[in-house]
Amino acid sequence: MTEADDETVRCWLVERTFDDRNLVTLVYATLDGERYQRKERSATSLQGDSAATAAVDIEVTDLEPVPDAETRERYATEASRVADSTDPDELI
Repeated sequence: MTEADDETVRCWLVERTFDDRNLVTLVYATLDGERYQRKERSATSLQGDSAATAAVDIEVTDLEPVPDAETRERYATEASRVADSTDPDELI
């Protein structure tokens, strides 16, 4: 494993959806909207100390490329908006 394998990048919360099974899907994306990570968590796990923060640092190898230009643009716009208006550790 090289040092580059341990590289992380700050990603910002760009999408949060709830479903009928009490699951919350959180999508964190890079500022340029090019890469993202999707996480599913139970709604109850997001309470208290485990609440979603505005940003997380994610290993580069754990990020997926965003498949289409429209979504990349939307993620970039939302990531920039969140980054400009919140601190990374702020609960949102």
